[in-house]
Amino acid sequence: MIRLAIEEQGNRREGLHAGPQVRIGRASDNDICLASGLVSRHHCHIDLSGEGAWLEDLGSANGVSVNGLKTRGAPLAAGDTIELGQATISVIELGGEAEVQEEEPTFRTILSELPDEREKLRAFAHVTRELSRETDTNALFPLIVDTAISLLGGERGFLLQSDEPISEAASLSSLDSMSVHVARSFDGADIALPRTRVSLGIVKRVLESGEPLVSLDAAQDQRFEEFASIEELQLKSVICLPVRVDGEVRGVLLVDNRMRQGAFNEEDLEIAELFADQAAIAMQNSRRVDELRMHSERIEQSRKEIVALNAELGRKVRDQGAELAVARASLGRERARGDYGAIVGASDAIRRIFGELDRIVESELPVLISGESGTGKELVARAIHKNGPRAKRPFVSENCAAIPESLLESELFGHAKGAFTGAHRAKRGLFEAANGGTLFLDEIGDMSAAMQKKLLRVLQEGEVRPVGSDKVVEVDVRLLAASHQDLAAHVKEGSFREDLYYRIHVLKVEMPSLRDRVEDIPLLAEHLLARAAREAGREAPVLPHEVTAALSAHDWPGNVRELENEMRRLVVLSPERVELSSLSATVLEGGSPEPPRPLIVEGDLRATVAAFERDAIEGALSEADGNKSQAARALGISRFALQRKLEKFGLEGGDPSKGGEES
Repeated sequence: MIRLAIEEQGNRREGLHAGPQVRIGRASDNDICLASGLVSRHHCHIDLSGEGAWLEDLGSANGVSVNGLKTRGAPLAAGDTIELGQATISVIELGGEAEVQEEEPTFRTILSELPDEREKLRAFAHVTRELSRETDTNALFPLIVDTAISLLGGERGFLLQSDEPISEAASLSSLDSMSVHVARSFDGADIALPRTRVSLGIVKRVLESGEPLVSLDAAQDQRFEEFASIEELQLKSVICLPVRVDGEVRGVLLVDNRMRQGAFNEEDLEIAELFADQAAIAMQNSRRVDELRMHSERIEQSRKEIVALNAELGRKVRDQGAELAVARASLGRERARGDYGAIVGASDAIRRIFGELDRIVESELPVLISGESGTGKELVARAIHKNGPRAKRPFVSENCAAIPESLLESELFGHAKGAFTGAHRAKRGLFEAANGGTLFLDEIGDMSAAMQKKLLRVLQEGEVRPVGSDKVVEVDVRLLAASHQDLAAHVKEGSFREDLYYRIHVLKVEMPSLRDRVEDIPLLAEHLLARAAREAGREAPVLPHEVTAALSAHDWPGNVRELENEMRRLVVLSPERVELSSLSATVLEGGSPEPPRPLIVEGDLRATVAAFERDAIEGALSEADGNKSQAARALGISRFALQRKLEKFGLEGGDPSKGGEES
């Protein structure tokens, strides 16, 4: 007599064998049937006919090991371990007297040990209550399988599911759509590779019939003759039934036993059907709880989105309120005929600009826009184009001071392929790009004399010649030009062509500086603050009166551009309300500097003026470290004019022989 423990594929079972031989292999006629493909049909046997026990290999393909040593035959003792294929057999007990006719069943059911029907009913009610309490799908399905194994006395349990209802005339394709959701052994362990451990043929038979199925001896059951998986899996007892949710088959519950024939009977089938109905109700409840949970999560997500949208809406309302304040302030002025909404302001200076634009926009004549840097000259140019007859045609803008002299000609007029190093392909110039529309040339006063000459020719002839090409292209553009310099003074000094000046200076708009329209500063500040907040994706902070007063007191030498940068700063530094301390130091220092003291002239006026002029030139040269171009810009004169004055006063860099008074 020998007691053996068999471990295979995560499952463990024990049995007592009396001999005279214990046959081990894959075939169903063995005393111990193993499922591994590495085990031969009749792999080995244990001989108990003599004294002790003897293991003998029956010519297996992969051999057998005892205590880790490969052998063809070896004696066995309690504690020895036999390894074959993927199975391990341990000798628990050897010898002793016992009348053992067959392997003892090692599984007990929940109901079989109860004394009467009332106790069994209570036990079943307890099972049902435990199922109904579990609403987590991930925990419910293993609980269903474990409970089914315990109720029926099975060795393994499988729950197969499909997301869609399965018709009773199930096809192989619908079977393929099913997944083994849970696969468990009697000890509560998960079974690896579950789809290869279950007989899909039995599952398909149940799906086709829609009826439960029980087999007392699956290996001899004629219904399963064509199912090779029965022999491969060493199935002896099987019970399989459909699981219906809301009247539709949504899964299959299968419980088997590979160690005992007749492990299940018709009474077990009835219990299994009752249990399957309760499991279906629990699955339905769990699914509805999941749906409610998901619905609650969607509601919570929607609530968060609504809160975020409300915050965004509040920010937009505040921004629009600032814009409406600008619009309301603008209602007090005389209405302009054109749409000049991009130009914010309600002062007399801005009203004057709007009146000039009303007269200019319908014309096709060139316009010269003058004014300090940052006063919005490009905004005016765009307003002229937008409200003029060329509004539907292109608007092209370029800053002449931002392009190197060597590239400006190519940028304006285009170039042919190979015209210069790096010209790998032909390129259209800005004149061609603006054909039929408007070309805006900002800081035109920074053009060299050579470029001025070429630009004049284009304006006179209405055609451009790309660099490196002999082809002439006709163009029709309305030219708008701008400069922060006094071009008329440059014409007198000879640094700007007079003929070009009169070509571009047909109509003129002179933009006021921000210090000349102080009353517009609060409106502009609110407008620019709201725009900066939108660009940053933040809520615009409140701009209190004391802050706007400080803003209005500042000179703003950089004009609107400087004010815009200050507002961008405040958006970052002031999350809710702008504090006076958040303003930059230059703004906090106050408004206009002290006015210069009046010059008291003593003696000859011309000598006094000459002395003052000489001192100013020397000071500018000193500040510019001797750089004449920088000194000329600081003095507001051309380099040519500065050179003449250096010669006049006999200063360094000038020719004293050419000095003297200017006529």
